[in-house]
Amino acid sequence: MQILLINQFFWPDLAATSQLLTDLVGHIADQGHDVTVICAKHSYAGDDCTQEPPARIVRVPDLPFARGRLARPLSYLSFLIMSAWVACRLPKQDIVITMTTPPLLGMVGFLVQKFRGAKHYIWEMDLYPDAAVGLQVLSARSPLTHFIAFIADYVRRRANAIIVLGECMRARVIAHGIAPERVVIAENWSDGTLLRPAIRKQGGALTIIYPGNLGLAHDVGTLTNAMRALNSGAAIRYLFVGGGARLDAMKRSCQADGVESASFLPYCSRDRLNELLSEAHIGLVTQTDASLGSVVPSKAYSLMAAGLPILFVGPAESTVAAMIRRFECGWELRCGDSEGLVQLLRELERSRELVVEAGVRAREAFLAHYDKPVGVQRVCNVLGLTHAA
Repeated sequence: MQILLINQFFWPDLAATSQLLTDLVGHIADQGHDVTVICAKHSYAGDDCTQEPPARIVRVPDLPFARGRLARPLSYLSFLIMSAWVACRLPKQDIVITMTTPPLLGMVGFLVQKFRGAKHYIWEMDLYPDAAVGLQVLSARSPLTHFIAFIADYVRRRANAIIVLGECMRARVIAHGIAPERVVIAENWSDGTLLRPAIRKQGGALTIIYPGNLGLAHDVGTLTNAMRALNSGAAIRYLFVGGGARLDAMKRSCQADGVESASFLPYCSRDRLNELLSEAHIGLVTQTDASLGSVVPSKAYSLMAAGLPILFVGPAESTVAAMIRRFECGWELRCGDSEGLVQLLRELERSRELVVEAGVRAREAFLAHYDKPVGVQRVCNVLGLTHAA
């Protein structure tokens, strides 16, 4: 089959959506399908170390991605225009899959569906405009928000299926008036061969790692308050690896509070990330209440792959919280419960065996449910893909 996938970021970019798309493309191509990817020339988060996937990669010119009131929307708009132009001029495709970077990328898939007769599947990574409203980037009452919602839902109703990342996101999409049978859950994954458990040093500081984007959808206040309270008398180290809109605020908070136990490193390839994860004892995931259902943090799967238990600060109804309860692979607290976080970290610092046991359960759950072969096959099942003849 001829299969087209579209997302602004793709291999070798280190963005989470890029890595997931790269894994899926490799799997589909290995099944014998003819795969084309439309992506941007500009990158988001540096280069990955993995081998180039066996696909035709069409990199369209776009404005560089940057964080700013104008820079980001202009980058998004330039990619939407150029990807639509290229997609509609390609040879006929059987299937087109659009992700959600940029928002409303489903419009491009709809055009290919409408004028070229392809089946269209939307792979929702972030739900728009819900995510933007929750982050207070857009007002829920603004005409622009209503326009974006109208376009997004118009495309969703005409797609063959909408792939979502968890039950919380599925509930949000259905609340938009989309037929429940068209909304299918396919949880994300990580690569268990690139990210593996390591023999960790006994004793020393309890190390908590936060890998990836620390953005507007992630709660930071609960953690910074706990870090301030634990600044003296607790052997706890914090390691942040990545970037994001709230990373600078985290750095300033640590500097202002004299928290010298926090370290900050840039985005890195998955082999280097494995080294850093092997130095940690607990993986941190946070999410704001307002982003429930519009965002599902994907870093949880990488942490589980490395045999790290998850410390989650966020809403109880989230996919990550449900996963922790199901597999007993970590701990969950609500946003704002800094006192509870302080108490929990002090207990885990004293009782390291609890950390080790939860980490073992995390890896076992990962291998059974969230390793790359399992995850990519979930998406392929939605697409109706089997080995090509």
